[in-house]
Amino acid sequence: MQPTTLVIMAAGMGSRYGGLKQLETIGSGGEVFMDYAIHDAVIAGFDKAVLIIKKENEADFRRVIGNRIEDKIDTTYVYQQLPAHRIKPYGTAEAVLCCKDAVTTPFAVINADDFYGREAYVKIHKHLSTSQDSAMVAYYLKNTLSDSGTVARGVCKVDASGYLQEVDEQLAIPKDNDYPQDTVVSMNFFGLHPSIFPLLEEGFERFLKTADATRDEYLLPREIDLLIKAGKLNMKVLSSSDLWHGITNPADKDIVIAAIRKLEATGKYSGI
Repeated sequence: MQPTTLVIMAAGMGSRYGGLKQLETIGSGGEVFMDYAIHDAVIAGFDKAVLIIKKENEADFRRVIGNRIEDKIDTTYVYQQLPAHRIKPYGTAEAVLCCKDAVTTPFAVINADDFYGREAYVKIHKHLSTSQDSAMVAYYLKNTLSDSGTVARGVCKVDASGYLQEVDEQLAIPKDNDYPQDTVVSMNFFGLHPSIFPLLEEGFERFLKTADATRDEYLLPREIDLLIKAGKLNMKVLSSSDLWHGITNPADKDIVIAAIRKLEATGKYSGI
């Protein structure tokens, strides 16, 4: 089985949350979200982890989690820089571009501040090991909402063969919404191949020419949507029945901690 890489996007600013969500302690042993991601990825068969961070936060990442995960998986750090004319990085698609020299195998992309559940890693690893198509792990919208505020989700349209047709990025979905119960959404969990990098480079050049470079974001779900509609990308949708856990607003933290404690009690995440 060919090697696979887990790319973790951890350079976000946490503007709505008010701090580095990526390094918030959620486990009883001091674990952060990435501890659980690495744990599940290693069990699924991933060989390497690439952490996309801001250079100025490297010491904190190495102190909080780096020393632990480097004993479990080959780990590389790459940096998403904050341009002088912006208050936030360019976005998730540009973040993936930052790791093009560090990734030479099929790879999965995740957020550093989300708990996805083991099923997602197992399914995406199997797909990347056996198919040349890209893939996305989709979740039911009802399993990804926040009790304390709105969430940003990519609402997906899937064809009869299980391939993604469209991602409609919605930036403020409340707990009470009018979407059907079986609506599936993207949670920024994608399975890609290195052939995506030239396509993202072309897209980023277009973005810089047409967008407001001081505030607009070059987002991965939006770029994937454009590539699919242009016939340049095929993306299989892999569904997960797991509950997603994450921190969008400060009040979410206690909810996430309670959910993690329940999972720890099952023994599934002991010894992380």
